[in-house]
Amino acid sequence: MEGDEVVPNERVLLVFDFDHSLAAENSDLSVIKLAPNGKLPEEVSSLYSDGGWTKYMGEIFRYLHGIGKTPQDILSCMADIPLTDGMQQLLDFTETKDIFEHIIISDANSVFIEHILKQHKLLQLFKVFTNPAQFQDNGLLTLQKYHSQDWCNLSTDNLCKGHILQEFISERMKNGVLFHNVLYIGDGFNDLCPGLTLRSQDLLLPRAGFRLMKVLDQILEKDDPVPRSRLSASIKCWTDGREILHHVKNLSFVKDTLELL
Repeated sequence: MEGDEVVPNERVLLVFDFDHSLAAENSDLSVIKLAPNGKLPEEVSSLYSDGGWTKYMGEIFRYLHGIGKTPQDILSCMADIPLTDGMQQLLDFTETKDIFEHIIISDANSVFIEHILKQHKLLQLFKVFTNPAQFQDNGLLTLQKYHSQDWCNLSTDNLCKGHILQEFISERMKNGVLFHNVLYIGDGFNDLCPGLTLRSQDLLLPRAGFRLMKVLDQILEKDDPVPRSRLSASIKCWTDGREILHHVKNLSFVKDTLELL
């Protein structure tokens, strides 16, 4: 009835970085295998600069196109990339339960991510936020920035993951969905920004041995440009997706909700 209070639909949001988090390899670097002897010429490799990853990958795609590599060659590289150990078990549990939503926020590109997800029959499970890419009529793979940003010095100019995450959460709230818990699963430095947006009931899940975990160690143990006070979420290091599944199953909201189903 009009005027009645709307009861929010509470869920758990699983947020995945892609390369080295959901997928076992770096999809951008995997495509370099197509270069002769798996090595880029100096005139291409020397173009890389911090903050210019999308432009750099665009040059790599132009080089591969110039030496005759086809879209099928590139997609075949992507098809060979497995999921990280234990991720299938995690998704087998969460995808069959309505209380979970899944998104990917990645600085890779839409062609790579969508093809890999398709290979693992996961394309319909995820909403993906990444740099748009497409094959042109001549077979050249072209890449665009997701957006251009100047508000976050923890992120590259083409992708602020924290901004994307908070926009998604706000949009779902407008649609009546509240996330009781947010779990952010990542490995790289650009996963720090979204990690700092999490609340005390959320989990930040850095992969062991990767840069995000090393940066978090510095923040927790030493003086750091990023104040420790900005880290509100619980930090749970992982090496295997089964460990993440353990944390998911032990969330009070998950246990209580599944008991009622």
